[in-house]
Amino acid sequence: MPKFYNLYSLIIAATLAFICSHSLNAKDARAEHYKNKYKAECLNQKITDNFGNGYDALYGTRNMRPVLHGVVYRGGANNFFHKTAKRDNRNPLPDEGLQHLADDGFSTSVYLYPNNFDIARKEIKASKGDHKMKYIQNSGGSKPKLRNLLEMTKEVIDNHNYGPIYMHCWNGWHQSGYVSAAILMQFCDYSNDKAVEYWIENTDGANKGYDHVKKKIMEFVPYDDLKISKEIQKDICPCMHADK
Repeated sequence: MPKFYNLYSLIIAATLAFICSHSLNAKDARAEHYKNKYKAECLNQKITDNFGNGYDALYGTRNMRPVLHGVVYRGGANNFFHKTAKRDNRNPLPDEGLQHLADDGFSTSVYLYPNNFDIARKEIKASKGDHKMKYIQNSGGSKPKLRNLLEMTKEVIDNHNYGPIYMHCWNGWHQSGYVSAAILMQFCDYSNDKAVEYWIENTDGANKGYDHVKKKIMEFVPYDDLKISKEIQKDICPCMHADK
């Protein structure tokens, strides 16, 4: 075999090794960046509280929690408790919240209810630089819509230059909890029972009834074509409890 062919093979192998190493470092950097920024290691830790306070740079969100580090966060929209622009709770994110998410590098925000989405901005440019965040509406209520949210999540996992997704309902309890439970079953190997437990624990006590939601969580079956490796899970899947 010609010597130049061996040299060429070595160059290709070294290049591929560098690319793989660089990709892993990029993945690690994104997850670690947001973990360090928000100081939320586990699923039950809040970044903003029920009144929208906590992490001031994300004011406009409410009951915000991690789902997949650097990939997906869940929560509500701070409308009813907003200090200066109070409005009905059944609304999309206030402009301030959208702007703050865009400024913090989020690539997409998803409103999980349809109410008044027509009045919201659909593309938000960050205050500095050229970054833009999309604002879309998807309830995740049907199998095709939930599948679409899971595909969006997988796309962010696979593309390390993408910013996180913020999936929100009104309070950050029920619909965002349901979608997040499916995400944890799909990407972190949660069982259906553990996912229901997760949903209940992160409703801040507002979990009486909602049997239809719990039933949908129990019936969810992960998609084989969207699964991720154990190595990636170690980087992005949070611990379940900060106090256990």
